Amino acid sequence: MVYVKLESDWTDGNGVSHSAGDSVDVDAATLATLQAEGIVSEQSHGPGGDGKGPDKWAGPGSSGV
Repeated sequence: MVYVKLESDWTDGNGVSHSAGDSVDVDAATLATLQAEGIVSEQSHGPGGDGKGPDKWAGPGSSGV
């Protein structure tokens, strides 16, 4: 699964509507479809999507903890 931020409105396969700006978790095949349709432009970097947060696991067992 991949976390992405929508550039435009989208209705998922379950009929759930998502607004532009929403962040959603999708599988690789859905991501490819959304990119092809211009609904997402690139992967976001987590819930904030700003790329300023950690990009590596910082939990138990990580080298930084």
